[in-house]
Amino acid sequence: MALTTQDRILIETRVSNDGPSVGVAYILWFCLGAFSAHRFYLGRTGTAILQILCNLVLIGFIWVLIDVFLIPGLVRARQDQIRDRLTQQALTIGAV
Repeated sequence: MALTTQDRILIETRVSNDGPSVGVAYILWFCLGAFSAHRFYLGRTGTAILQILCNLVLIGFIWVLIDVFLIPGLVRARQDQIRDRLTQQALTIGAV
């Protein structure tokens, strides 16, 4: 069963309300990048912990700088996860 236009609009509204913000991710990166706060915010707990451990040996600071370019893609990936979850929920409810 396909989703209606109204269902798709509802899902996109929920993604924009519940999903992460690129602006917030950049603020966290700028203020708390050494503690990988931006990666925790984006749901990347494993790589956040790895980044913190790498920071202890000074390699991670390069990784933190690379994250400047990765943040938009990470936000889109997290929004896609939320979108997929909501779509599955809508399809499940519609099938009942």
